[in-house]
Amino acid sequence: MTAVLISSLSAGTSPAGAASPPHATPDLGQNVTVFDPGMPVADIQAVLDAAHAAQVDDEMGVNRHAYLFKPGTYGTAEQPLQIKVGYYTEIAGLGASPTDVVINGKVEVYNRCLADGGTANCLALVNFWRTLSNLSINVNAAGQDGCRSSANFWAVSQAVSLRRLDVTGGTLSLMDYCTAGPQYASGGFIADSRLPAVTNGSQQQWLTRNSEVAGWSNGVWNQVFSGVVGAPDEAGFPDPPYTTLDTTPLSREKPYLYVDARGRYNVRVPAARRNTRGVSWAAGLTPGRTLPISDFHVARPSDSAQDINRQLARGKNLLLTPGVYDIARSIEIRRPDTVVLGLGHATLTASRGSTPIDVADVPGVVIAGVTIDAGPRKSPVLLRVGAKHGHRHGSPANQSSPSNPTTLSDVYFRVGGPHAGSTDVALEVNSDHVLIDHTWVWRADHGVEGFTDTQRWNTNLGRNGAVVNGDHVTATGLFVEHFQQYNTIWNGDDGTTILYQNELPYDPPTQADWMNGAVEGWAGYKVGDRVRKHRLYGAGVYVFNQNNPQIHTENGFEVPRRPGVRLHHIMTVNLSAGVIDHVVNGDGEAADTTKVGAPVYVTDYPAP
Repeated sequence: MTAVLISSLSAGTSPAGAASPPHATPDLGQNVTVFDPGMPVADIQAVLDAAHAAQVDDEMGVNRHAYLFKPGTYGTAEQPLQIKVGYYTEIAGLGASPTDVVINGKVEVYNRCLADGGTANCLALVNFWRTLSNLSINVNAAGQDGCRSSANFWAVSQAVSLRRLDVTGGTLSLMDYCTAGPQYASGGFIADSRLPAVTNGSQQQWLTRNSEVAGWSNGVWNQVFSGVVGAPDEAGFPDPPYTTLDTTPLSREKPYLYVDARGRYNVRVPAARRNTRGVSWAAGLTPGRTLPISDFHVARPSDSAQDINRQLARGKNLLLTPGVYDIARSIEIRRPDTVVLGLGHATLTASRGSTPIDVADVPGVVIAGVTIDAGPRKSPVLLRVGAKHGHRHGSPANQSSPSNPTTLSDVYFRVGGPHAGSTDVALEVNSDHVLIDHTWVWRADHGVEGFTDTQRWNTNLGRNGAVVNGDHVTATGLFVEHFQQYNTIWNGDDGTTILYQNELPYDPPTQADWMNGAVEGWAGYKVGDRVRKHRLYGAGVYVFNQNNPQIHTENGFEVPRRPGVRLHHIMTVNLSAGVIDHVVNGDGEAADTTKVGAPVYVTDYPAP
């Protein structure tokens, strides 16, 4: 285990809170490991194999880790580096460009086997919470068997992102067809990446944004491409089920940690861009600004919200090292352009009914790589952007900026799962000009709380997943699941969503528990009655009322009937229990148990 000690950032560095020498490796805590290309491949492999063994089944655990690679090449043709990624694990390069760190080998996620000692019920439907970014993979399967050598496998579902990758030398498969054959996977996200031929396979829904692909095959229900060079054409929808936008109307890439040529640690904060396609790094450094690590308060899980707020008030940005933070009062983001960057799926858990993050009506705030958990005492909201009361669009208090939107990237929410959780709303956006770039907002349908489904319905409370009150808000990759009323309510005007995925709650005990007044059930996506302009591209609402298969939901989508409200490529699907009677506003056939796994599509609403 010498390799761990040599590479661990907590070894031989300054005490927490002390100033570091100008070019010293900053102390990012005991759960961050940095590899140097001079380290023996066998030592790096041993560290990562041990990490995967510890995390591959730790779905509801508390361990969080980041494994970072300094610029250079890792692995050889004869001795490739074969990385397998488990729960709550981040693998990232520390280069200014993805091409600065090269992995000769593979970085993979396989189906997880849940029964018979890990030999049966093998699937990817619960492969959540992992991150891969900012490096190149030269796919080399030396030493793997015939099936495993056929692709780099990334069989994942929600809360998993691929960003800033350059993959060459093989193919990328978003399903694992080697472990018990092809099995379903349920969602994912790629951005700012250059990829070889991609086999989508059994992925039910996926968003690829601002990337380049050499080819794309297969698709189950809902595959969306936005600003992707080489994307398949959407002609023939829903066979295949592709939705393709030539450019992305608004994007901002996620901030990333990197080491410059002098060995100094920095955070690159990309700029917002409009109407773009392809990767941000093709012509050099991603456009944006660079912040030295000295501009950040490097937080530990032992830090209180008061500690963090004192540092923010001093003008510091915030770097959250991996771990679980107990947050008893709000972390208050009041300064424009503040950056909050989490490493290794840093997790903020609400305690005493707190709102863990509260962002003022200021422009340019960036929050990235953070998971927010509800606690047992009900919170009003888990992350609030903008003032809750007295908000008036365009008023002096709402200092939003079209060119510098507040941005949430890879920000995930969880209500229940590892412990009881309760909140009225998970994500509330009140400011104008906000960009939501990949989020999973999840009221847990399973966990280790020891609840029956009925107990979960009455204990893990979550009224709404996402509530958007601000105008000119854009979401690229909005995944919201299992909330107890409208999963998403969009009240702001001129909003845009590119890929929406929703599962209605599994656990309403009776139809009476799932009523919106006289209406049976709550739509998975609700656009407010006063909204005049809204765009939705590529969206699905799924039903699986396992607690009571007789339950009905009248509509998957509910929107005002106005010319400016347009839905493109939407669908509902039955996963084997319950019924969605219509796709949108009484249009579309029922997704009932005669059509299990067969989507009901509406190509455009209203029809042209």
